[in-house]
Amino acid sequence: MQEKTVPIDTDYITLGQLLKLTDAVNSGGQVKAFLAEAHILVNGEEENRRGKKLYPEDRVEINGLHSFVIARS
Repeated sequence: MQEKTVPIDTDYITLGQLLKLTDAVNSGGQVKAFLAEAHILVNGEEENRRGKKLYPEDRVEINGLHSFVIARS
């Protein structure tokens, strides 16, 4: 699995924002349903809160298929 970098220009983004940025979901309305079904790890720990704050250096894995690292742009 290849890790992709997600650049941010703020202090943090939320898990819901990351899902929209990476096209895992098409709209904010789909985030809640996606989180209920998907297996998401943030820094190796299971996570399902769309408001979870993600900071630079955090790693997110979605369904064991996609991996992202947050980076300051």
